[in-house]
Amino acid sequence: MPSSSSDLARWRAEIRSLPSWLRRSIGTASELSTVQQVVKQRQIHTICEEGRCPNRGECYSQKTASFLLMGPICTRSCGFCQVDKGHAPMPLDPLEAQKVAEAVAILGLNYVVLTAVARDDLDDGGASVFALTIAAIRAIDPRTQVEVLTPDFWSGRDAHQQQQERIATVVAAKPACYNHNVETVARLQDRVRRGAKYRRSLDVLAHVKALDPTIPTKSGLMLGHGETEAEIIATLQDLRAIDCDRLTLGQYMRPSLEHLPVVKYWTPAEFDRLGAIATELGFSHVRSAPLVRSSYHAGE
Repeated sequence: MPSSSSDLARWRAEIRSLPSWLRRSIGTASELSTVQQVVKQRQIHTICEEGRCPNRGECYSQKTASFLLMGPICTRSCGFCQVDKGHAPMPLDPLEAQKVAEAVAILGLNYVVLTAVARDDLDDGGASVFALTIAAIRAIDPRTQVEVLTPDFWSGRDAHQQQQERIATVVAAKPACYNHNVETVARLQDRVRRGAKYRRSLDVLAHVKALDPTIPTKSGLMLGHGETEAEIIATLQDLRAIDCDRLTLGQYMRPSLEHLPVVKYWTPAEFDRLGAIATELGFSHVRSAPLVRSSYHAGE
């Protein structure tokens, strides 16, 4: 929240200046409250709420939700992200996998996305938590499709082998789709994704395909950090070069005055053009629009 009256005025002015295509209702109270109640009762988290996703009402009504594993506090400090950071992460809840599985069953979700904050403090980066939660969901209903959106599982310098082992733990659980976002173009990685690297993220997706070519891979970019169209296309080409199957392109929207400012609001027509280019490059599933997020219409 803004820390002073002048900050509040600046923030309100920024909200009022949003292009018309970025103003959207978050959904009906009933669509939101049902999920919120189930989640709160079990003391679990969704990225839909922690990240204040503008599509959460729509996704909830379509029986899709994205659960945030391992607590709401991240060990990294990316300049774009709404998720809490900067202090000690929460201890793991040994019952979290079962709680998430129960929530999935109660809500009747057909397609579930499991994501997580980066947990660089954990021995395996949280890879086993993804695997345990997938197993718990399938133990209740094997028909439920589970997509994962993982961090890069990097543990420090010269940790390539350890990273690959962590990815292998998740792949062995057979997710319906393995998503890892590059988030922005190569030139802007250090400013936008503190602690992450462009090539390292490409390596995550490439290793998934090497381990199990039958699992679809997916990645996404947030536009608006100052990237050019040529840089975006080059990034899409890099993703296709490692056989990434699915793609999301959406507009970065500044969560607060403490986050990186928006350099450009890309128009719906520009998103349409980029989506068409992505399809031509061979992505099997493309979502490209200002309000698209990583898990938007994931079940399709």
